Amino acid sequence: MRISKFVTPEIIYGLGALSQVGESALRLGASKIFVVSDPGVVAHKWVEQALDRLRQVGLAFEVWFDVSSNPKDYEVHEAVKCYLDMGCDAILAVGGGSPIDVAKAVAILATNGGVIQDYEGVNKITRPLPPLLVVPTTAGSGSEVTQFAIIVDTRRKVKMSIISKSLVPDIAIIDPAVLQTKDARLTAATGLDALSHAIESFVSLAATPLTDVHALNAIRLIARFLRPSVACQTDLEAKGAMAMAALQAGLAFSNAILGATHAMAHQLDALLDQHHGETNAVLLPYVMEFNQIACVEKFARIAGALGENITGLSSWEAADRAIRAVRRLVRDLGIPESISVTDLSGEDLNRLSRNALKDACVITNPRDVTEKDLYDLFSRVLKRGIQNDQ
Repeated sequence: MRISKFVTPEIIYGLGALSQVGESALRLGASKIFVVSDPGVVAHKWVEQALDRLRQVGLAFEVWFDVSSNPKDYEVHEAVKCYLDMGCDAILAVGGGSPIDVAKAVAILATNGGVIQDYEGVNKITRPLPPLLVVPTTAGSGSEVTQFAIIVDTRRKVKMSIISKSLVPDIAIIDPAVLQTKDARLTAATGLDALSHAIESFVSLAATPLTDVHALNAIRLIARFLRPSVACQTDLEAKGAMAMAALQAGLAFSNAILGATHAMAHQLDALLDQHHGETNAVLLPYVMEFNQIACVEKFARIAGALGENITGLSSWEAADRAIRAVRRLVRDLGIPESISVTDLSGEDLNRLSRNALKDACVITNPRDVTEKDLYDLFSRVLKRGIQNDQ
């Protein structure tokens, strides 16, 4: 067995865990907290509850919530200027993947300087980061436990993958109660995002027995609880299960990395500015079909984790069941099977394919991927909206 590493933050999980924010920040040695969120989260009670906990332990704070759903480079640069100007020395993110990724990016620039483009790729961070505490408010991104930050380069219109063990937060506080304020569409999109993390990390070339355990359990939980979580906003059993699924999928992909689904999604998200989870949901079945010949046995295990009856089936037949089960789940949750874009040219498609091939997630895809492969996959996903100029 090859040597592998598994990184994780301190994790505080359970109903009411949000109450641990103040004590946790004190343990990290903070004196003035830079709190990152977004307008949607601020509109609910969760940020104010976190701020109350900071007040109770006597900590000062500065709140920044100018964050979009696909966070941009200029948002990061404006936020880090505020962090430095206000004399902050620690960061708290309360929100989904976008605020958490911005918090990570601010942490990088606060101590390492430069612009966020300087850190695109793997292991570009050289100096220690300020303490980072995160409270996820969606069950999907897994950013609360990962070594990833994804930020849009607005000039190139690509999502940059920034990967470093330095980006693993110090403490992740996961409270399923916060999921009760998310609507059905966001619950579906974030849950399918977690599913794409679990499946891609399970078949990743960098997967290990430890990441496999987390990935498979995340798939089982999502198969059982995502539909009821979407159906009922106050179903705490389902919310708790989905919070755990997102956490475990995050642990899996942080350590095993991902694959072509995410390499492609990063390009489409930057171009179309749509929700990352919905993009992944559309792409995932197509990429699974492409990858099937490389990991049929693992796909058969995925089928079992999805609740499919695979007794007596060959590995290939069971793998087919896995892909069909994913398509059925996506359809049940109202996500379309393709993405409609009315003004996408063949050259746009070439650019998407070239950029996806450069994405770090391609490296661990279980099947070798060429630019033509990516072009063909993009063509299938976007076939309803591509201009016929090639």
